[in-house]
This record gives sequence, C-alpha cells and structure tokens, in this order.
Amino acid sequence: MIETERLTLRGWRDDDAAAHHAMCADPAVMAYLGPPPSLADSAAVVARQTAILADYGACFWALERRDTGAFIGWCGIKPGPAGTPIEDRPEIGWSLVRDAWGQGYAREAAKAALAWGWARLDLPTIWAITVPANRSSRTLMDRLGMTRVVDGDFDHPKLAEDDPLRRHILYRIDRPAYVR
Repeated sequence: MIETERLTLRGWRDDDAAAHHAMCADPAVMAYLGPPPSLADSAAVVARQTAILADYGACFWALERRDTGAFIGWCGIKPGPAGTPIEDRPEIGWSLVRDAWGQGYAREAAKAALAWGWARLDLPTIWAITVPANRSSRTLMDRLGMTRVVDGDFDHPKLAEDDPLRRHILYRIDRPAYVR
C-alpha cells in the first residue's frame, strides 16, 4: 500500500469489481481505452491485477481517497502488454472516475507510483503508452518528466486494424540520478 497526502494506492479487493465497472460505464472515462467492460470483465481485471501484484510486486493498484475511502480509479506500474514495444518492461498507467478529474489526483498518484518504483524495483526506465488524441494523459506524462519516444509509435496488437484507438505513442522516464 502507498499513501499520499490525499490518496491510497492499494491492492484490489473483490468488491472493487463493481466500482471499476461503474467507472468504466462512463463513456468519457473509456474514450481512449475502448469499449466498457462487463461486470465479469471488471472482476477479471481485479483478479489479473491481484495476480500481477503477487508475481511482480506492483500492479495498476486500486486508487481511493483517504478522506472518504471512495474508489476513484487505478494507478501503478506493471509489466507492459505483450506484442508492444514495452512487453514485460515496467509500464505506468492510470485511469480515474470523471468526478476526480482536474483535481491533481492522477499526478499525485503517478508521482507516488514512480517514487515507489524507483525505490523498490531495480528499474532503469519506466514506460507509458497512450493514444495520440489523449491530451490529458500526454500532458500528465510531460508534467511527470516523461519524454515522448519520437520513433516509438506503434499499432497496438490487441486492437483491430480499423480501430481508431489502434495507434499508440510511447513515453519514457529514466531513473533519476539522485535515486541511484
């Protein structure tokens, strides 16, 4: 578990599937992530992230507000997806309920996840991917000190050739010198 001033990044619980499903039912949340998952799909996300945490020591952790305990999304580090340029490399990612947008929660959580990754995992680089149109995530990547890998654009292999979300861009951040 990681705690920040306002947030807790923690392992997933079975009851998080319903909250994840509700978050993903919002078309704005899923605009750059694809179709919304079913409740069974959200339960599978919980199981998958729990397994990743057990195997890797980190995952896309469930994210909640410390003051209310409310689930507001996920953020963390996990091995990158198969068939992509970051396969098995550490990938940082996040997604928040729309009510939590614009309040600095994603940045706070991502900074905490990066600090945890540098302190606990022997990583030279942490990666991130998104679609070109996702300006909010790209802006956050820039604010975190990540840089776009200019020749790193790729088509996500899990998406159909005609899927408008197929094209992805790649960002990276190297281990800060003060952490070595």
